[in-house]
Amino acid sequence: MLELMPLLDKRKADPLYMQLYIYIKKQIQKGTIPPLEKLPSKRKLALHLSISQNTVEAAYVQLEAEGYIEILARKGAFVKEIKNEVVLQELPPAYVSLPQEERKSTVIDFSHGKVDVEKFPYNTWKKLTVQTIYHDESQLFYSGHPQGELLLRQEIAAYLYHSRGVRCTAEQIVIGAGTQYLMWLLSVTLGKEKIIGFENPGFHRTRHVFQEQGMSVIPISLDNSGLKVKELKESGADAVYITPSHQFPIGMVMPIARRLELLEWAAETNSYIIEDDYDGEFRYKGKPIPALQGLDQDDRVIYTGTFSKSLMPSLRISYAVLPHRLRTSYVKHCGLFKQPVSRLHQHTLLLFMKEGHWERHLNKMRTTYRKKQALLLDCLTTIMGDRVDVIGEHSGLHILLEVKNGMSEQKLIEAAAKQGVTIYPTSIYYHSAGDNNTPYVLLGFAGLSDEEIKTGIDSLFKAWFVQ
Repeated sequence: MLELMPLLDKRKADPLYMQLYIYIKKQIQKGTIPPLEKLPSKRKLALHLSISQNTVEAAYVQLEAEGYIEILARKGAFVKEIKNEVVLQELPPAYVSLPQEERKSTVIDFSHGKVDVEKFPYNTWKKLTVQTIYHDESQLFYSGHPQGELLLRQEIAAYLYHSRGVRCTAEQIVIGAGTQYLMWLLSVTLGKEKIIGFENPGFHRTRHVFQEQGMSVIPISLDNSGLKVKELKESGADAVYITPSHQFPIGMVMPIARRLELLEWAAETNSYIIEDDYDGEFRYKGKPIPALQGLDQDDRVIYTGTFSKSLMPSLRISYAVLPHRLRTSYVKHCGLFKQPVSRLHQHTLLLFMKEGHWERHLNKMRTTYRKKQALLLDCLTTIMGDRVDVIGEHSGLHILLEVKNGMSEQKLIEAAAKQGVTIYPTSIYYHSAGDNNTPYVLLGFAGLSDEEIKTGIDSLFKAWFVQ
């Protein structure tokens, strides 16, 4: 297999992982790589091609999402049997790369991972950063507490109580470099023998962390209220991962009755609930529902949050609130790990919160994103009317679209790309390739200007409905 690999070209417009994905996919379709063949490990293939393991992982994840391979914990990646009538596809459904002559010069990117950088308080952040590296703060040049800076954890605890109803002390909070890092810590703390229920569809990067750690991940279906607790009970899981305040990617908000039902399951079965409140700050209809953790009377909820959506993705500061009963296990298994987030960034964020800049910025961004979302929905209604259905519009920084023109997810994305618009698939968030029966596409709006939103929706109408 290694001998078949091409040299990847960094000069091409396509990212390296996409070049690798396309190549392996073609070889599988042609039969050059036979069914049940074990693919090289990420480490071995990365070394052979002089690329990062993350690049190989991204290619393998996409191949698995489309059903070409199966990744088995502690065993590796294996080619699945593909029927002979499968039509060769030149373009992947998730990330379309068109010939240069077919591309529009201006690309409008409806990414859900972007924020409005124009509204970021650059001068304030710069001033506080400089203040952080004054000589009298020189102790910040050394390694800090494994759980993160105590004063910052205290600020986060106070903020969570007032804004989300989360009840905790600074000693329960662990700061980490992004959600995936925290999920890895939690998998170590909980134990790899845990069987974890997982929303289907759900956030694929988190699911991948649990699978790579060797945990048994059981897909649990959703209904209009979120994860089905009855199905969770029947699964035999003793932990569950959920996004109740804005289910990712579909967007429903879990009502109080379902939350209480979930808490009852955790108490009765001595199980844990991982509550990922990744964008709980942004809700556009009705009053915010308190975090699940604040309703928990039995110390069974692990609450996680992040500053990526509300402040900036590159800051890489997330946090987990551990139940008291898990603190001993955390210290035992993770206490020797050094804190991965820069103390300088932590201290800057501390000052940003302590001096009131955080609340002001958050209020400004709530107004900004509410207006952007309203504009997006208005454009969809005005331009596309009943040709599309919008899903998950009550909160968060993205929506899903069901487009009623008979196109598959891949065709919708390809057609949009020809008009210079990048949109995103939802198929990658399903546990198995066959679980997704409706071709939804995902549109994020936080990183776009008003004009880009208007132009983007107009271009999508041309792509999907103008022959």
